[in-house]
Amino acid sequence: MVDLKGQYLKIKDEVDAGIQNVIDNTAFINGPIVKEFAEHLSQYMGGCFVTPCANGTDALQIALMALELKPGDEVIVPAFTYVASAEVIGLLGLTPVMVDVDYETFNVSVDNIKKALSPKTKAIIPVHLFGQSCDMEPILAFAKVHNLFVIEDNAQAIGAEYTFSDGHKAKTGTMGTIGCTSFFPSKNLGCYGDGGAIFTKDEKLAERIHMIANHGQRVKYHHSVIGCNSRLDSIQAAILDVKLKHLDEYGKARYEAASYYTTKLKKFDPEEKFFITPKELEKSTHVYHQYTLKIKNNKRDDLKAFLAEQGIPSMIYYPLPLQEQEAFKPITRAAEALEKSKECAYSVLSLPIHTEMTKDVQDIIIKTVIDFYNV
Repeated sequence: MVDLKGQYLKIKDEVDAGIQNVIDNTAFINGPIVKEFAEHLSQYMGGCFVTPCANGTDALQIALMALELKPGDEVIVPAFTYVASAEVIGLLGLTPVMVDVDYETFNVSVDNIKKALSPKTKAIIPVHLFGQSCDMEPILAFAKVHNLFVIEDNAQAIGAEYTFSDGHKAKTGTMGTIGCTSFFPSKNLGCYGDGGAIFTKDEKLAERIHMIANHGQRVKYHHSVIGCNSRLDSIQAAILDVKLKHLDEYGKARYEAASYYTTKLKKFDPEEKFFITPKELEKSTHVYHQYTLKIKNNKRDDLKAFLAEQGIPSMIYYPLPLQEQEAFKPITRAAEALEKSKECAYSVLSLPIHTEMTKDVQDIIIKTVIDFYNV
């Protein structure tokens, strides 16, 4: 699904030098490279405050902790997403309120969110799924009217850009109250272990986030609040600092690969009798963390098996919507029937996409998909 070895070989000298520098300096935790990477990432994201942390799930948890929500407060979250987006809500004793997603973009819309509002609603977690932004302008306007926090889950869309109606642009992860991302190895900006980061434009909130991520302390051994231990280690920071320089290049490569898939697959199935190719939101660029088809006629599992027989990997993200997960049934309020989330869960199939894709490899994958329908 992703060629991390091929990507590494292109930047090997830079990465190896960065790792060796950390080893030589022996500043393995909170070393100077962590601060340097945070500064460089802040510049890339448009000047927001950046707190690196141990992983993307921690980023979401710390964000909620920083907002001082109370047990029983409700947080709106899409039902079709990775578990971490909702897991942290339940972990903190808050109530996840599941909302449906748009079947074409996989993302929540303000119309979905409106159905979930209650007097207990305190925050919204829009997830920029598979590499493009939710339609954030109306979501932000709704949140402002109802005094709601907005926590962007940007784990899959770092580098994507959203355009507002007045023409100004913003990176995903910088538009809400807080943004969160993951540096899991397969992410568009991924390290060689676990890692994450938290973004905000609010300086006081950034100080609180930083404090919570560091055992609740501003000064060592003086703990102002209950926090946690969530740090990005120096070796991972060194790797990410190198890869950050290439992030836009990576996004472009993924977009070109996705466009090639779409062109060829639409030529075969222009009327979408067999599958639906990804839809791109006009207001957002797309960095294609995943290239996800919706397979029609209950053929998804058969196609996946056929691809596997030919040695071609594919993935189902995500096979069971969150409202049907055992862990969430006792604690979740569903705002609606969540039919679109179910349709997505039972029809999606992601094809391999990464920065090292070649058209020759894609042609093999495309031919195999077509062969499945021509057999």
